[in-house]
Amino acid sequence: MPLPASSSALRRALRRARDGVTLNVDEARVLLSARGEALTDLMASAARVRDAGLAAAGRPGVVTYSRKVFIPLTRLCRDRCHYCTFATVPGRVSAPYLEREEVVALARDGARLGCKEALFTLGDRPEERWPAAREWLTERGWSSTVDYLRACAIAVLEETGLLPHLNPGVLTWEEFQRLKPVAPSMGMMLETTATRLWSEPGGPHYGSPDKEPAVRLRVLEDAGRSGVPFTTGILIGIGETDQERAESLFELRRISKAYGGIQEVIVQNFRAKPDTAMRGVPDAEVEDLAATVAVARLVLGTSARIQAPPNLVDEQYALLLGAGIDDWGGISPLTPDHVNPERAWPEIDALAQRCAESGFVLRERLTAYPPYLGEPWLDPRLRAHVDALADEDGLAKEGVVPRGAPWQEPELGLTESGRTDLHDTIDTAGRSRDRRDDFDSVYGDWDELRARLDRASGGAPPRLDGDVRAALRVAGDDPAALSDAQALAMLTSTGAELEEVCRLADDVRRDVVGDEVTYVVNRNINFTNVCYTGCRFCAFAQRRGDADSYTLSLEQVADRAEEAWRLGATEVCMQGGIHPDLPGTAYFDIAAAVRERAPQLHVHAFSPMEVVNGASRTGMSIEEWLIEAKRSGVDSIPGTAAEILDDDVRWVLTKGKLPAATWIEVITTAHRVGLRSSATMMYGHVDTPEHWVAHLRTLAAIQDETGGFTEFVPLPFVHTNAPIYLAGLARPGPTAEQNRAVHAVARLMLHGRVDNVQCSWVKLGDDGVRQLLRGGANDLGGTLMEETISRMAGSRHGSRKSIAELRELATGIGRPVRQRTTDYGRVAEEARGAGIVALPLLAPDSRG
Repeated sequence: MPLPASSSALRRALRRARDGVTLNVDEARVLLSARGEALTDLMASAARVRDAGLAAAGRPGVVTYSRKVFIPLTRLCRDRCHYCTFATVPGRVSAPYLEREEVVALARDGARLGCKEALFTLGDRPEERWPAAREWLTERGWSSTVDYLRACAIAVLEETGLLPHLNPGVLTWEEFQRLKPVAPSMGMMLETTATRLWSEPGGPHYGSPDKEPAVRLRVLEDAGRSGVPFTTGILIGIGETDQERAESLFELRRISKAYGGIQEVIVQNFRAKPDTAMRGVPDAEVEDLAATVAVARLVLGTSARIQAPPNLVDEQYALLLGAGIDDWGGISPLTPDHVNPERAWPEIDALAQRCAESGFVLRERLTAYPPYLGEPWLDPRLRAHVDALADEDGLAKEGVVPRGAPWQEPELGLTESGRTDLHDTIDTAGRSRDRRDDFDSVYGDWDELRARLDRASGGAPPRLDGDVRAALRVAGDDPAALSDAQALAMLTSTGAELEEVCRLADDVRRDVVGDEVTYVVNRNINFTNVCYTGCRFCAFAQRRGDADSYTLSLEQVADRAEEAWRLGATEVCMQGGIHPDLPGTAYFDIAAAVRERAPQLHVHAFSPMEVVNGASRTGMSIEEWLIEAKRSGVDSIPGTAAEILDDDVRWVLTKGKLPAATWIEVITTAHRVGLRSSATMMYGHVDTPEHWVAHLRTLAAIQDETGGFTEFVPLPFVHTNAPIYLAGLARPGPTAEQNRAVHAVARLMLHGRVDNVQCSWVKLGDDGVRQLLRGGANDLGGTLMEETISRMAGSRHGSRKSIAELRELATGIGRPVRQRTTDYGRVAEEARGAGIVALPLLAPDSRG
């Protein structure tokens, strides 16, 4: 039961709200019970916060709405929400989906009436429940509802100019990548974090797999990671307690702070509908709605945009404005509210009059709010469509009628810009500054990240004295038979025990690959460092206007590859930032240009993150994209972007990079289509030895399945300029003992699966490399010719080595050395000779 308005707890919470003090969950719960004078007091505090936010946004006294057309793409759904009349069964609709022509016709009619938003609403994955939906899609060549939705959004853009807002329900991270280029915004209601309402029989969400709160929270986070402006909200009055309602609001605040992608929060009141299981449940009271809006405003703050649907409030417009809303959501002059068909939209002119009576001006906005109309939120392919409808303040232009415009890849592709000599001058002039200009925003909220780390903090379990000795006995008989606990004991060993671990690893190395130390003559070509993914460990990525940003032209990439071949290289390794203007086909162009200019070079190119980016932008599947990349000239792919294959760690290290499961999908698919890869692990930041063990287990399992890894490359975290270190959240890289332990234990755990363990001279330096060559490693990597990524992060070991320098690393410890191919074969004698003679001539004035 709500606490009485006269309680001391309510008085204290109201006072703190008046004083502008940050509320906690318990205070928010208490304030939800405010009624009468207490509600008036609460609303006044919320209104002050709202007004301050509107002033800060440059539009004091302006509330907004979006003029939209409602497109119910499909009313079929795999969920069974007990209050929903939108979802139905195949027998009650004329067809499982609207045809694309019907979608365009609706949008075109909306455009004639001045609508600017095409709101796509649809059930969650109906093809997984209803054979009729699956057959409809298959007959028309669509693999899923999401694929069909993407095509319909493009058709609306091209034929009508309306801006799609997509509400397809639960999406995966990969699906966000596919849909972001076709829609300025997307949405999904959180509704509630009360798991019992989903898990217990009789609950409103029971039997609905997509309504599990943990799943929906993951969707909100993935939207933020993907840079998608996202609308969400809560549904009140479905059986949740005040405590659960408050907890839902605080989860929205947490995610909003962490990623910045929640553009709008809807507070929607439950209205019972006939012919539903909840038809007898009382409607949420309007005062309950007002109190929830006010608490949401206080919890979410000045920058939040908070909406209440105007057709569900029984014309209590003044009450909701007084409670702190600043938006009325979408209103259609054409189509009904298909989710609440019994509730007509208000007339826009009448709503404007009611706003004016409360002292506000009503303005039309676009589907994405003004702060989300630039990078990294808006895909470049939507730029022209948005610019045609947006006023200077980011709201909607008055009187403009949308017109269709082509949706297409940026035409320029790779065009030279910026500091293209960075690969040279990083060793002389260095970087312009230690961090990019948007350090405080591009990576998310550092305080929220710090709190997340604090919640997840934990150390390695204590190691007993006998653990390492027992592990050594097992590994001496069969290195691959080590248990996780034994591997962990080895990874945390020190002193004499670590010496024994390294000695055993080196013996195993000798048995497997002999004493030869190998290297490859190669060149790195990082074709752009413009990137908005928000990896917190990366000091390479820059905004397009930053002093150290650059993009190479296709000709420059080909020039550098050809020069590498003349100097004796057998491999070129190409990776770059996720440049927002880069077409998905640009990767094919890069590979083809290198293949044409230097046909005998092995093209080792494009990380799994780049593969996903290319596939998403082209609309191809990962497999289709990899096959096309192979046709274009790619011979193998780097297994970078792995970092640590544990999402709890990955989402601290990076705001927007691909999840572990997607990395695994890309790698296994590449192996299946005939593209081998390296395997990597970046360690020594916010991870623990347990993560290293699990990561190596994952790699071993992949190799058992595909056999596609050529080598394992441990990558020590370079901390100096890494954003997550500069923010005080990461360790300063691994210790020397940890470097030795990781390389040695990798040799043992991957025994019989991956024969080659590489040590990175650019990260470890000469002394570190020699030590690791005595502890299980057998490969030096490559000459690189240019290495910008580690140098930008603060590595002090140079960006290139001559063949003579690489050979000396091995011969200096009495080991034979040979040049290898990318897949560890032997290099023809003439190629070896060319490289030994030519490579030392790679002076700064001769590099392209």
